[in-house]
Amino acid sequence: MAVSKYILVSLPLQGSASSAWENLQRGISKIAFDIPTYKFHIPDLRVGTLDSLLALSDDLTKANSVVEGVTHKVKRQIDELERVAIADSSALAVDGVPIDSYVTRFSWDEAKYPTMTPLREVVDSIQDSVAKLEDDLKVRVAEYSNVKTQLSTNLRKQSGSMAVRDLSNLVKADDVISTEHLVTLLVVVSKYSQKDWLSHYETLSSFVVPRSSKKLSEDNEYALYTVTLFRKVADTFKTSAREKGFQVRDFEFDPEGQMQRSEELDRLQHDQEILQSTLLQWCYASYGEVFSSWMHICAIRIFTESILRYGLPPQFLVTVLAPSAKNEKKVRATLENLCDGRNSGFWKSDEDSGMIGLAGGDADVHPYVSITVNLSA
Repeated sequence: MAVSKYILVSLPLQGSASSAWENLQRGISKIAFDIPTYKFHIPDLRVGTLDSLLALSDDLTKANSVVEGVTHKVKRQIDELERVAIADSSALAVDGVPIDSYVTRFSWDEAKYPTMTPLREVVDSIQDSVAKLEDDLKVRVAEYSNVKTQLSTNLRKQSGSMAVRDLSNLVKADDVISTEHLVTLLVVVSKYSQKDWLSHYETLSSFVVPRSSKKLSEDNEYALYTVTLFRKVADTFKTSAREKGFQVRDFEFDPEGQMQRSEELDRLQHDQEILQSTLLQWCYASYGEVFSSWMHICAIRIFTESILRYGLPPQFLVTVLAPSAKNEKKVRATLENLCDGRNSGFWKSDEDSGMIGLAGGDADVHPYVSITVNLSA
């Protein structure tokens, strides 16, 4: 079963990192043997001053919200496109690494974000690249949506109610007469008024050609009939027909225009398929890019909050866990027990602590740094 939520946790070291890891695994195994637990590897990042970290901490919460939002926006677009294309959604990855594996085996991208770069610059760089990606997404989605809307409008004209749809593909050349004196009109008749039409159409005006009405098509509501009459009484006939509840549709047989509309429909269908495929491929690639950016923001948050929480030099163990909803409360209790008594008591109440905002971004305050990563939203 795919994991939909991970918890990134930083625990203060009371001894060696290996003993802390063993204690964590031992405590988690007492709850359940199937709770995924991994080390989350963060390199020695450039710390700077505590003042700069404190200022960065506030901005990181906002940056995380923005980058996470764009990540979910791309994922929702993928889901929408896959519903249309009936595609396989298992291809989400970062540089070929499945998302779950990328989270549990996270490795800092030193080439993209050198560890000696000030954290503020790294965060700004990530935000800039994600903002550009979001702008690109908006442009691509707008282009796709525009063509999709045009196609939908054209298809609606082709398949809507007889009272409003395009009639050109229902009428053949030998169905209509158009001469100097004679004209064929197309009349939309309620499905349940067809007998009334056939009984009275010849009397709606003078100069109606007897037995000239022929049914061309029928849908769930209406039937389409022709009637031939003298051109000079066409307006009179339309008025009388309207009074009887029959709708005379304005129509001019135009085979060239019909061909152009058919070609336009084919073009729109082709363009939509191309744009849909291109957008889906771009979203797959971009999801990997923005998800990686999000995980690097999370790594910086964990690193920054841990120093502000536990002090210098950096001495903490960062792990990633995926407890089930029913086990999460027990897991957090275990994590709290792994923290020393002084630190745990200090964080019991955020009102008493005076340190609101350094809880790692979760709604609840814990004696350890904690960030929740929701893969679906």
